[in-house]
Amino acid sequence: MVPNSESRPAARTPRPGHMLLLATAGFTLCFWAWALLAPLGPRLRDELDLSSFEQSLVVAVPVVVGALGRIPAGALTDRWGARRVFPCVAGLTIVPVLYLGHLADSLAEVLAGGFLLGLGGTAFAVGVPFVNAWYPPARRGVALGIFGIGTGGTALSAFTTVQLGDAVGRAFPFDLVAGCLALYAAVSWFLLRDRPDRATAAGSLRSRTALAVRTAAAWQLAFLYAVSFGGFVAFSVYLPTYLTRAFELGRSDAALRTAGFVVLAVAMRPVGGWLSDRIRPVPVLTASYGLVAVCALVASFEADLVPGGTAAFLGMAAGLGAGSGAVFALVARLVPAERVGSVTGVVGAAGGLGGFFPPLVMGAVESATGDYTWGFVLLALTATGAGALASTAVRRRARTSADA
Repeated sequence: MVPNSESRPAARTPRPGHMLLLATAGFTLCFWAWALLAPLGPRLRDELDLSSFEQSLVVAVPVVVGALGRIPAGALTDRWGARRVFPCVAGLTIVPVLYLGHLADSLAEVLAGGFLLGLGGTAFAVGVPFVNAWYPPARRGVALGIFGIGTGGTALSAFTTVQLGDAVGRAFPFDLVAGCLALYAAVSWFLLRDRPDRATAAGSLRSRTALAVRTAAAWQLAFLYAVSFGGFVAFSVYLPTYLTRAFELGRSDAALRTAGFVVLAVAMRPVGGWLSDRIRPVPVLTASYGLVAVCALVASFEADLVPGGTAAFLGMAAGLGAGSGAVFALVARLVPAERVGSVTGVVGAAGGLGGFFPPLVMGAVESATGDYTWGFVLLALTATGAGALASTAVRRRARTSADA
């Protein structure tokens, strides 16, 4: 059995707030790296002469790899703790970041680098069980929502990648992220600490993953998160492409508007967790998916970007962000502590996979029909289905488990 890092003598027990801050910083940096390719989609399309589908594939590959990687990352965190796993994830992500910044200059090479870049997306499944262990049940919703602010790493990428590349040089954004990851890996190795009395999972990685998959609530939670967080990821990576093609915006303007979408979604995530602590997660989920469905239908009419289109996208950002926070408030209530990491891996993988398919669907719809209407109609139908599931089957499970 792997010994606990906290078995060593310590001067004092770390404060939960400090650990939450460290975890959120690491999650933000890893997500910043994970989202580096998305703002460059239009530029890569021009440089490599990509089709709409190929461009969508380039920005989607890191998403799916990061999603699937969350399953083993969560299970490993249950066993070894974030004290070991977090610095490893941050350090290893440096390799694809530097490769993409300095060496990748063809479609095949960019796809290979994007595949490895997906490692940064696994940080989510490392941080959730870590934060969950440091906070009591009544405060986990807001704590996990604050940790979820780390998804704002995608906003950092949207705000800075194109602008820094134009101002300093194409490789500079990648070098900057690599340097930040290296610094965090070193700092977290010395300062990050798992809760001394945290529940430690027994058994092999395979058996713990299989147990998580068989957990009764896992698949319902996975679907809900696939819609909320998957929708957030999908718009984060594809919105620059959509805005440049549908509204003929410049690359920099599209990236900044995408950053605004991401900032609102990120800000709403702790709000969703906070509301879940006070009025229960299920009503928050139902209202969030209803808002997303309505706004997606408005967007399907492809009204002028100002004010109708902007209002629709900001409404979707608010609903997707609040819904993401509420899902993990529900995870904290329904899942035993020693399995939170493994179940988070499964649920987080579903969220990432939920972000993989919409860009491909949107690209295929636009190539086939010349507009994006049916892509938004499909999103509205999916959000409606998620709201129905939350208000029926999930509500019944929550009531029998913990009156959530």
